Amino acid sequence: MSKKIIIKVIILGDSNVGKTCLLNQYVMQHFSQQHKTTIGADFKVKVIPVDDYSVTLQIWDTAGQERFQSLGKTFYRGADACVLVCDLTNKKTLESTHKWRSDFLTQVTTEEDNDFIFALCGNKLDMADSTGPREVDRNSVGLWLRDNKMGNIPYYETSAKSGVNVPEVFQYIAAEAVKREKSKKNEEGSKYIEEVPQFMPPPADNSGCAC
Repeated sequence: MSKKIIIKVIILGDSNVGKTCLLNQYVMQHFSQQHKTTIGADFKVKVIPVDDYSVTLQIWDTAGQERFQSLGKTFYRGADACVLVCDLTNKKTLESTHKWRSDFLTQVTTEEDNDFIFALCGNKLDMADSTGPREVDRNSVGLWLRDNKMGNIPYYETSAKSGVNVPEVFQYIAAEAVKREKSKKNEEGSKYIEEVPQFMPPPADNSGCAC
């Protein structure tokens, strides 16, 4: 018998950092060279096991263009986690992640609910290691996160093309969600749902028959 939780994950970052490609690689193990700009937002779902839980990840891919940012509150509503994405060949996109995180928190945080799961992806590792030039490295990311008071956010270098480290990002989010769920599962409003066993014992026979 397993328990189920549903986690809403938002992917945020500038245009062309590879948000859609990361999502497609993770859910469908697919990468396309043909770039199609996301209009507004889209989402896909993947279910993975973590311990004795079945975790449904509802992953939202959002547009990076300014003209769509006013829609953020609608798409962010109910979010549990956020994946910030930058391009390893473009340092500016790393610097933008601080604004994306701040905007996200401004839109969704309330006094009762401000404990979100974050992860940072430095995407396009295949390009940074081959065609370059690489503008973002691990040391600079570590310093940048610390200077911007984001040092508790885990960092992954990913390739949406090859799939390197892509599953690890979402596995971390799912595992962290389960960890937090276990700590609060006895509180009112917990998200976990215990499955009803398929086979139930027969009703008691009160007829007095001993056969």
